[in-house]
Formats: sequence, structure tokens, C-alpha cells
Amino acid sequence: MKNSLFLSAAIALASTAASAQTLRIPHELGYGGSESLDPISPQRFYEAIQNMYSRLVRQGDDGRPSPDLALNWETTPDAKEWTFALRPGVTFHNGNTFTAEDVAFSLMRTQSETIQSPTKGVMEIIDRVEVVDDMTVKVVLKQTHADFPLLVMDYRIKMLDAETCGHNLDALCESGNGTGPYKMVELDALGTTTLARFDDYYGGLPGAENLELIAIADQDARVAALQAGQIDFIYALSAEQVPLFANNPNFTVQTVPTGRWIGMIMNTTVAPFDDARVRKAIRMSADRDVLGKLVFGEDNYITNCDHPVWPGDQYRADIACERDIEGAKALLAEAGFADGLTVELFVSDITEGAVRMAEVLQNQAKDAGITIEMVRVPADGFWSDVWMKEPFFATGWSQRPADQVLNEAYSSTSAWNESAWQSEEFDAGLEAARAELDFDKRKELYGDLQRQIWEDGGSFIPVHLKTVRAFSSNLSGIDPVEDFSIRYENLTKEAD
Repeated sequence: MKNSLFLSAAIALASTAASAQTLRIPHELGYGGSESLDPISPQRFYEAIQNMYSRLVRQGDDGRPSPDLALNWETTPDAKEWTFALRPGVTFHNGNTFTAEDVAFSLMRTQSETIQSPTKGVMEIIDRVEVVDDMTVKVVLKQTHADFPLLVMDYRIKMLDAETCGHNLDALCESGNGTGPYKMVELDALGTTTLARFDDYYGGLPGAENLELIAIADQDARVAALQAGQIDFIYALSAEQVPLFANNPNFTVQTVPTGRWIGMIMNTTVAPFDDARVRKAIRMSADRDVLGKLVFGEDNYITNCDHPVWPGDQYRADIACERDIEGAKALLAEAGFADGLTVELFVSDITEGAVRMAEVLQNQAKDAGITIEMVRVPADGFWSDVWMKEPFFATGWSQRPADQVLNEAYSSTSAWNESAWQSEEFDAGLEAARAELDFDKRKELYGDLQRQIWEDGGSFIPVHLKTVRAFSSNLSGIDPVEDFSIRYENLTKEAD
């Protein structure tokens, strides 16, 4: 098994004795050890942050906004002012009381020019946050947004203690002091990070005493660690990996329809990808249904036309994108590549199926005269060293609401506009969709945005995934929900 030396080193840093009170979860080491405890950092330590901090609004099982630190909210008729009533009696890990001041601080810092958070492009819609009283906060927007609570349920929009952060809106705050179910004990992003349960958590006593977050960069290595009983949980499996755990009494396999996707991204400012005809020709060469079966297995995907809005989203558009080899060849000829095209694709084992997807696309594109030369790069540090730095590269995103992901990944000013696609028409359409109060008209506007991406964008997103995750059979409390909605505080583990 590849990366066995790295796996052995990572496991050696974990607890040597299995414990009914310790949950062991892998993290992908995507930032090579520079993972940050600040929720809005571009290099956030996702697994730690999810358990140390809380959101103002969380994602419910139906994907809609659900109470967390805000118990309820209301808006003015023009949807420009949103008032949130906060949960009383909440404390931070250091004993400080959670108040509206912390909400105002946490929301406004997302717009910092210094931090340059990937949330900035989405949250710039906020004009100001007014503290009405200790338990009430009013968010005033620059423009109407009928779905604003969808934005604040973002997994990175966590509530921080303004005092601990020095009330500094322009600096990273990596104290780890949150209101979440677990608190930091020892940070070691390259090895094992240990969290202990927070006994005063407002949601009740967490189910385990400790969490161990074990750095394992490679997907195959994570699978091997779960098989060996060195970790308790793995987020997702490829089609080839599922049989390793299915029908095995030591493991539970869970399938969940989600908005997760793995894709290949073309930088639209770099030749030959600066020509929309080349981008579309590559995308038209793919047989998405065949690719889905080969990479993720029967019934574990839904075909998609290269935009990020998943089938369960209320604003999903119905677009057809059948394979068209002759059409792809014609586009290449118009772009000056009648004799064929050769490009490099940078890919890594960052998540299940990424390498296999690249291989299938490579094979299918040959029929259109497109030669894709794969460049394999290490998973360790992929997000900091390769992603958004090479002209053609693999990517992966978890489920997000339509407005959030369209803004975050495609608006011209977004820090995570990974294809560097610039479209004034798209930017204007996104603003119009946000401001439209009539649902049917708003849905039509969001649909137009998805069609623009299919026609002109730089993303190859052939399918949305049904996440197939696996975990130890003695682990319970994992609801069949998408990754961002997992309630780790509800997980418990029986003795081995």
C-alpha cells in the first residue's frame, strides 16, 4: 500500500490504546501542517474547527437553516435587515459569556482585506451589524437577499470570542476558544491533534471524552488505517474501496445523497484554456454516465453539467449535456487545434475517486483528439502547492447552497474563483437573483447562472456524489447527513 511509511508515522503519533471514550478521525493534511484554527482562514483546520466552534445558524437535516446559537430570526419586507435572537446561557471554553458583541465581531471580520478569507466575497453583502442588546443582533445588508440565513450557516462562519481575539477584525484569531462541544488540548497538525469534551456545552454533554484528529494525507492510507482499526471513521470511499468494508460485521457502510463533487478545473486566463471553445470541447468529450459508473459505482452519483448546484437544492436547473465528440472536434478546429490538443492535468489522491476520474477523462477525451497528460503530485500540501496554481488541476468541494457556491467559486472577485473566470453578466445575474423576492423568478435567475457556467465556464463537474462513508461498527450516532451536518458531539463508541 502506497504511503505506508507515512501512515505508520502518523499512526505512531496517535493513542496506542483503543478507548471507548476516544474517537479517532483522520484529517487530510491538505495544507501540509500549516492548518489554521481560525475558521475563516484560507488554510482552516476543518476537523478541529467543526468541533471547537459553533455557527449562528446550522444546516438542518433538510438542508435548510436551523437554530444553533441563534434561536430564531426575522426580516423586514425588503429582506435587507435581519434580526437574530440569540441563545442565552452559552459560554466559551474560557468561561466568557457569548453575547451579541461576539456575533457582530465574527460577522464583520469576514470582510477583512488583510485576512482575505474565502468567505469574503459572499459576506461582503453585509453593510453593518448592530447590537440591539446582549441577546439580539441586527444585520443590515447592502442589498436585498431573500435567503441570507443560508449564507450564515456556512461551515466557516463560526462565532468567536471578541475579547479573546482582541476585537481585532484584521488579524487571524487562532486561540481555538469557541462554544463548541470539544476544546483544544494539544495541536499537532502533522501528527495527532487532541480535543477534550467541553462539559458546559449548551447542547448537552458530548458523547466521547476525547477526539483524536490524525493526519493521514493519502486516501489509500486512510482506508488502510480504518481497516487496521487505527481510526474509527472515513468520510468517503470510491467504488473500488466499498467492497473492502461492505458485508463486514466490523464496519458500517452508509450512503448519503449530497452535493459533494470532485472536478477538474481549467484556469480560464491561461492558454489554451483562455479560449472558451477549448474548455467546452474538453467537457463535451466526456460520457458522464460511464464516468460515474467507473469511478463511483452504480447508483452512487447523479450526472451533472459542470455547475456546482446539486440535485437536492431548490434552485437546481435542468440542463442537458450529452457527450458530443463531433461537436468537440469542431470547437477545437475553430480554436486552431484541428490536428488535436495536448494538455497537462495535475492530480493527486486528495479524495476518493480523484485520480480515477482523471484517468477516465483522459481516456474519453482521446476520441476528440485531446491528449491529457496526467501529472501526479503528492496529496500532502496539495491545496497550498497545486490547487489554483497550475493551469489544469483536480479539485473537490462539499455541499453548499446555490447562492453561496455560485458566489464563492464563480463571482469575479471571489478568493476561491478557482477557474479565474470573469463574467460581468454572471456577476450582475447573481446580484439580481439575490435581490429577487419572488421565489419562481429567483429560481429562474439562478438557473440562468448555471447555464452560463455550462456554456462558458472552466469547470468540469461531471457528477454529484452520493457519499459512501465507512466507520467502525462500534461507533454510533452518525446520522445519514452530508459532511457539514455531522454532529460529532452525538457520536459514541462501545468498548473494543
